[in-house]
Amino acid sequence: MAEQKSQNEQQKKKRISITDSEAVPAIVEEIVGRTGFRGEVTQVKAKIMEGRNKGRSMRRNVKGPIKPKDVLMLRETEIEARKIRSKVTKGVYT
Repeated sequence: MAEQKSQNEQQKKKRISITDSEAVPAIVEEIVGRTGFRGEVTQVKAKIMEGRNKGRSMRRNVKGPIKPKDVLMLRETEIEARKIRSKVTKGVYT
């Protein structure tokens, strides 16, 4: 029993270190708009600063407070968010 707990803790530590090493910084260039069912997600354009896609500007969806020149730590830089098609008509931001 004690061996399983120690193995589980070691696996968790490995996972944390892997995700930390793979995170890539990106700077928010502009806020595109609000999206999500109730407008709880903000779509931004971010410029990737390191890694394979260095210098590439891409759209990302961000949950929470955000402003231009903030730094995002991205786990992956391959998938880009879809463009916003319509305005949010429900929720707080109507």
